[in-house]
Amino acid sequence: MSDTTTMTTATIEADPTVPIIRITRDFAATPAQLFRAHTDPELFARWVGPDGMTTVLDRWDATTGGAWRYVASRDGVDFGFHGCFHEVRPDRIVQTFTWEGMPDGVALETLTFTDLGDGRTRLHAQSLCDSFEARDGMLRSGMEVGIDQGYAKLDGLLADGEIGESE
Repeated sequence: MSDTTTMTTATIEADPTVPIIRITRDFAATPAQLFRAHTDPELFARWVGPDGMTTVLDRWDATTGGAWRYVASRDGVDFGFHGCFHEVRPDRIVQTFTWEGMPDGVALETLTFTDLGDGRTRLHAQSLCDSFEARDGMLRSGMEVGIDQGYAKLDGLLADGEIGESE
């Protein structure tokens, strides 16, 4: 894919030989803005997940070695998620991700922010699951709806100027 391609919906691919999900999406934002959107707790809670969900962060330490937990709620149903930040730097975030409804399934996620120039950034996300079954369960969960709707909310925050490059 060339760097001039604009993706306004995420491309989600499952690797046939390794239990990995790869997600790619372009944003009208700088790498610093995307980094802030993924590490600032107030901003993250505003855009993550599908429409109609309310996200409350219980714990959020977006630093190398930090931990996180949030609960997403809709129609009286809560969905808890937690993990640890293994590496947090301006161009890359490495973290674990666990849905508490399936506590034995832990994914190792790596996000990178690639500067495309002209105020555009490509987000690459990779989730390495502990089994093909866990990966396929994530894919069947409707994750693409949450990803596309969440990123659309993030687009809105960026377009409204609500995400600067620093706090």
